[in-house]
Amino acid sequence: MKNKTVLDILKANNAVITNDHFVYTSDRHGSVYINKDMIYPHTRITSEIGRIFANTFKNLDIDVVVAPAIGGIVLSQWTAHHLSEIKKKQILGMYTEKNLEKNQIFTRGYDKLIQNKNVLIIEDITTTGGSVKKVISSVQEHGGNILAIGVMVNRDPKNVTSSTFDYPFVALSELFVESYEETECPICKTNKPINTLIGHGKKFLAAKKL
Repeated sequence: MKNKTVLDILKANNAVITNDHFVYTSDRHGSVYINKDMIYPHTRITSEIGRIFANTFKNLDIDVVVAPAIGGIVLSQWTAHHLSEIKKKQILGMYTEKNLEKNQIFTRGYDKLIQNKNVLIIEDITTTGGSVKKVISSVQEHGGNILAIGVMVNRDPKNVTSSTFDYPFVALSELFVESYEETECPICKTNKPINTLIGHGKKFLAAKKL
């Protein structure tokens, strides 16, 4: 994997799917899906992505890496592991979880490990940056000092930038993916079925029946 970008790694492992009808976490629709679940079971691959994250932010005085569950759990652990090796000190890998109000909150006592710590927030995929903003709020609420934000793939590099979060922001890779509200989705207008096996299509359709 030497010298490969994160996007190269994803494509080589069939994690970039095109020409279908997907629903993203934000409930927006699109034709391209980055199926990070294809790589998470493979420790060699996820370790390499964690190493890329760690090398990207190695010059910052980081104490804790935080990411939103579920996918971010894997990335925060591997990134913290490689940063610990690089910095020769213990760096914690933690995560937030979605509550009933769909906020990202610390549970399991992790909030007590954030106060007065220098924090790197990472995420696997950003479409609108909404999940990252919720993690930012939780870290701020519990007294963490946010140094930077990193993402594995930024799907909207034009609109999701450092100014989106008011913190330094780095995307390891960019892949512009057009996304639409359901009412404006051109794929819906062709009556192409929503993919219910990959992405959030199954939950989206179930919610519409309620």
